[in-house]
Amino acid sequence: MSDLTLKLSREEHTAIIMIDNPPANTFDRSNLAQLKQMLAELEAERDIYALVITGAGAKFFSAGADLKQFASGERQSAAELTILFSEAFEALSRFRGLTIAAINGYAMGGGLECALACDLRIAEQHAELALPEASVGLLPCAGGTQLLPWLVGEGWAKRMILCGERVDAATAQRIGLIEQRVPRGQSLSQALTLAKQAARQSPGALAACKTLIQSARHQPLALNLAQERSAFVKLFETHDQREGVNAFLEKRPPVWKNA
Repeated sequence: MSDLTLKLSREEHTAIIMIDNPPANTFDRSNLAQLKQMLAELEAERDIYALVITGAGAKFFSAGADLKQFASGERQSAAELTILFSEAFEALSRFRGLTIAAINGYAMGGGLECALACDLRIAEQHAELALPEASVGLLPCAGGTQLLPWLVGEGWAKRMILCGERVDAATAQRIGLIEQRVPRGQSLSQALTLAKQAARQSPGALAACKTLIQSARHQPLALNLAQERSAFVKLFETHDQREGVNAFLEKRPPVWKNA
């Protein structure tokens, strides 16, 4: 297993996935399938409440797809890769716990789309973010054209995608592409701090809230309000609902069982 380019570790209730595919931490068929498999396995680990994804080294979070995979111009190969990207990043988006991208350097193309699939993004001050696919005759095919406008608005999405504009960390924070900008080398530690905050929440309540928030992207308000009420009542079927309320009344920390 030493050739795997995604490294998985755990710290308390947080899983950490490190993209380690030098020189630019690119995505290929192998590690996209590996990411999907890792996420499925982590879903089954009930004591994992949060996930942080970052890049190895100090220069790249991820430069996205390895363009050598597209050099042949074969449509069938391209179609297969789009499915691999979609399956991996959609699994990341659906992950029941809080997901955080610790952007430690360049996040380009599929690398930025990976970060967009996460709930939150923390970038180091030297990071640069871009979706440059159109400059090589391609387009963002793993959620970029859909998720970027949701975060930054149509205008900035068009600047980044249609004009190929890179943004630095300060601009990314100003336009809402990232939630936090930190000094060089601190994105992972800050992401873990935030993950620990999330771990103090009921994992079942967090998962329900995340689903409701994300459904606001594509479902009508009236439907989401009804689903919000239904999800609230459904929490009363769980151990953690009783534990949370009683822990508060008894002035003690709750002990979550994710059940």
